[in-house]
Amino acid sequence: MPVELEPQSQPSHSSRVAVLLINLGTPDRPTPRSIRRYLAEFLSDPRVIEIPALIWQLILRLIILPLRGRAVAAKYRSIWLPEGSPLHVYTAQQAQALQQRLNAQGYTVDVAYAMRYGTRNIHQMLTQLKHRGAERILLLPMYPQYCAATTASAFDMAFTALQRMRNQPELRTIRHYADFMPYLDALAAQVRAHWAIHGLPDFASGSRLLLSFHGVPKRIIDLGDPYYMHCQLTATLLAQRLSLSDAEYCITFQSRFGRAEWLRPDTAAVLEELGAAGVKRVDVLCPGFTADCLETLEEIGIEGRATFLRAGGEAYHYIPCLNAAPLFIDSLADLVGLHLQGWPAQNSSGVSS
Repeated sequence: MPVELEPQSQPSHSSRVAVLLINLGTPDRPTPRSIRRYLAEFLSDPRVIEIPALIWQLILRLIILPLRGRAVAAKYRSIWLPEGSPLHVYTAQQAQALQQRLNAQGYTVDVAYAMRYGTRNIHQMLTQLKHRGAERILLLPMYPQYCAATTASAFDMAFTALQRMRNQPELRTIRHYADFMPYLDALAAQVRAHWAIHGLPDFASGSRLLLSFHGVPKRIIDLGDPYYMHCQLTATLLAQRLSLSDAEYCITFQSRFGRAEWLRPDTAAVLEELGAAGVKRVDVLCPGFTADCLETLEEIGIEGRATFLRAGGEAYHYIPCLNAAPLFIDSLADLVGLHLQGWPAQNSSGVSS
């Protein structure tokens, strides 16, 4: 692998420490061509699709991309914001808010964000931070629950980027924060704020809170991935904070893809079952997504609503992701503060978070 030409080193008069938020990625535009380009990169990652590459690429190029491009583009158009893709918009807001929060705490760090797939990729942003003077970079995946298909894939790209650097920065990684108390507090506050506006569900009559996580093939868990355990941990601790009994909430998994057996129960199937069983109200929160995106706004917010109401349900509430909620930004600042210990990230008057 060729080593990149290093520009003349520029002494930094501000921060030599950076924090890089990492999210999954998104197409640049809600068009079939942009969708196919994005999906080709995403679905070619061996961390995501664990099928022999030659076989899988034939399926991907000849069947999946031609068929899914137009259909997925329509889904993206239904949730696209004037500023662009919701995932980009909300992740940018998170990075900006975290920068301000850390500055207020006396940290002199450079906060940026990157995407694993698509534009503004990890390699590009690591290089940019290094050129801005960063000698130490903390990687913060926006995936609270560890999974090889997301967290490990992001770290893979970061360390691959380092292979091409002659003058490498020092890296630290945050593996997961599935049971990090400030993150759980922010989730609980998000639910309570929604209930304060829309009223508490009538749990006595069967109403439910669904905690919907992104699904993965069951085989991945059987091979040792801790993702399922992390999802269960987050859901259980959140339910305790909300004082919910086992009968008042349900853990489900969404976004099934392909014919392999995936984690169950499936979110769409549960919504249909509850509606058919006469449950009048369902509230849905996606704790594993820190920023609203296609999978939350369209799959849960639009498709999930249609599924539940069509089956006989009466009231459907999608509770938005944390996005740039102040308590969530505070929790990220606390998390970053823990992992920056020992690095020169605060000025002399800074107060530790």
